[in-house]
Amino acid sequence: MVPDLEEFAVPENGAHAVSALFSQGRLTVIPRRAVRREQLLRHLTETLFRPGRDYREREVNEALRTVHDDCAALRRYLVEDGWLERSADGSAYRRKR
Repeated sequence: MVPDLEEFAVPENGAHAVSALFSQGRLTVIPRRAVRREQLLRHLTETLFRPGRDYREREVNEALRTVHDDCAALRRYLVEDGWLERSADGSAYRRKR
C-alpha cells in the first residue's frame, strides 16, 4: 500500500491549510496532526482573542463556539500549546502569543 503523501506534507501556505478545515465558517474537524493543529490554534488565537485583554471562561467558550461545538477541547489545546494562559485561580484567560 502506498502512503498518502499529502498526509505527511507540510503546507507552504498556513492560511490555505487552515481554510481547508472550515466549511461555511465552521470548523469541520480538529486536526490530530500537531503541525495542522498548530496552524489552526494560531488562526483561532489571532482571529478570536485580542492581545492584552483578559477573558472569562464563558467568553472564551462563546468565542470558540462560533467555530466549533467542542469549545472545551479547543480551549484545552489553546492553553496546553501556549496560545492562551489561564490565571492561577482559573478565573481568566489571556492571549499569550
